[in-house]
Amino acid sequence: MGPRTNDRIRITPIRLIDQNGEMVGIVETDEARRQAMEAGLDLVEISPDARPPVCKIMDFGKFKYEESKKQKAGKSKASELKEVRLGRSMKIDPHDVGIRVQQARRFLLEGHKVQLVASFKGREMAHREIGDRLVADVINRLLDLGKLEAAPRLNGKRINAIISPDKNKIEQWKRKEKEAGRKGEIEAVEIVDEPEDEGDDE
Repeated sequence: MGPRTNDRIRITPIRLIDQNGEMVGIVETDEARRQAMEAGLDLVEISPDARPPVCKIMDFGKFKYEESKKQKAGKSKASELKEVRLGRSMKIDPHDVGIRVQQARRFLLEGHKVQLVASFKGREMAHREIGDRLVADVINRLLDLGKLEAAPRLNGKRINAIISPDKNKIEQWKRKEKEAGRKGEIEAVEIVDEPEDEGDDE
């Protein structure tokens, strides 16, 4: 809907801020509209709940454009491309691979795309299949949350792949986690409430 502007502002008087950001004070709405028109600008209601409401003289078209830019910037920030490096060589410990997988899963759950990077060192390039297996294994461990956007590709001494978050898969995963949590709570209660064995009387 957006803020009321110009003739859509029916209430009077209003508290007016001019185009330079200076507080003019309380004026009749018609007078404020006249000042905005003389400046070739718009009268925009910026605080409708105040009494009297606060209005500002501004270029409303420019204001909407700036707000749109802010929203787009916010969205692009929310879906950044996060890089996850699978070690600086193929000699990466399985435990470290697990840490990288958890990091990638966290990024996907936050709505970010993940670029996986596996680097070859020295003569490791002669055994590219090791890198292929490593990247494929990590991808498989992420497919319950995302989808393969860019298949693994060799670029110099690095294999790159991109996984993007899949909203439906993430929702399913969250539901399963919630259900598993509830089941765990129920089982814990049953264990606590289980009566002790009093043994047989002799």
